[in-house]
Amino acid sequence: MIRRARPDDVDAVTGLIHGLAEYEKAPDECTVVPEQIHTALFGPHPAAFAHVAETDTGEVVGLALWFLNFSTWDGVHGIYLEDLFVRPEHRGHGYGRALLAALAAECVEHGYSRLSWSVLDWNTPSIGFYRALGAVPQDEWTTFRLTGDALTALGAEGGS
Repeated sequence: MIRRARPDDVDAVTGLIHGLAEYEKAPDECTVVPEQIHTALFGPHPAAFAHVAETDTGEVVGLALWFLNFSTWDGVHGIYLEDLFVRPEHRGHGYGRALLAALAAECVEHGYSRLSWSVLDWNTPSIGFYRALGAVPQDEWTTFRLTGDALTALGAEGGS
C-alpha cells in the first residue's frame, strides 16, 4: 500500500533516509534526526512531503520524499523527488514503481508538468529501472552544490 506519510511515520521515515545514506555509501554524511523530519513534513509551514510504502502487516518499507519546484518555462510546478528508497529485503515487489506512480498521479492531479530526480552515476540498477519507466536522463545538465564554508562566505555577501 502506498499512502501519504503521517506524523507517526517519522521514525520510520528517518530510518529509511539513514538506510539510503548507507546504500549510497555516505552514512556519516546523514545527520538528520526525527525532529527535523517532523518539522519539515508536519510543521506549521511544511516544505517537504512524503509517501510511504507499507506491507500488508503495516511495516513501512519504502519512502518517496519530495518537494515542489517550479518551471519558469512551463509556468507551473513540478515535483522534485529528493529520496526514493525501498529496504533491500523488500525490493522486487513493486514498491519503488508504486511510489513513483503515486508521485506521477500527484503531478497529473495538480497539473504539474514534471517529476524530476537525481541518481548517482554508479547506481546502474536504479538507472535501468528509471529508464524502463520511460524516464529520460538529463545528461546535458551538471548538478552544482554550495555547502559549508563556501555557502557561509557567499551568504555573508548577500546579507539579510
